[in-house]
Amino acid sequence: MIGGRRCSAEIAELAFELGGLIAGEGWTLVCGGMGGVMEQACRGARSRGGVTLGILPGNSRSAGNPYLSYSVVTGLGEARNVLVVKSSQALIAVSGSYGTLSEIALANAAGIPVVGLRSWRLDPKENRDQGLFVQEVDSPTEAIRVIKNRIISAHF
Repeated sequence: MIGGRRCSAEIAELAFELGGLIAGEGWTLVCGGMGGVMEQACRGARSRGGVTLGILPGNSRSAGNPYLSYSVVTGLGEARNVLVVKSSQALIAVSGSYGTLSEIALANAAGIPVVGLRSWRLDPKENRDQGLFVQEVDSPTEAIRVIKNRIISAHF
């Protein structure tokens, strides 16, 4: 799950719901471990008994949100985005800012599927043949369904 450190109440609700759905699938929620979308997704996952992993940008574990099951302190700042991406089988981008955009680009370069819910809109025909792509969805349930289908089809 990727998204901004700050978000509106509406985006927070979506992130919370997604976190709960991720936990319901038995998946571990990997994120940047901070506030906003990340915190709300972790809160949702933990409310359903899920496991969360935050890959933190700073030097202190205490800077992470209170809903992390586990955290990795990197001291890498935004460069930790590579670790968030490479630790994931798929990404769901919820809203977000430039850090989210960088994670989308890194995932695309690594062949990791990205689903977007009210996030960056990237059309592969419009980005100089770089192949950047975010599959847009309209709901948390649809995001999970698309990711589930992508992961299952990747294993067979």
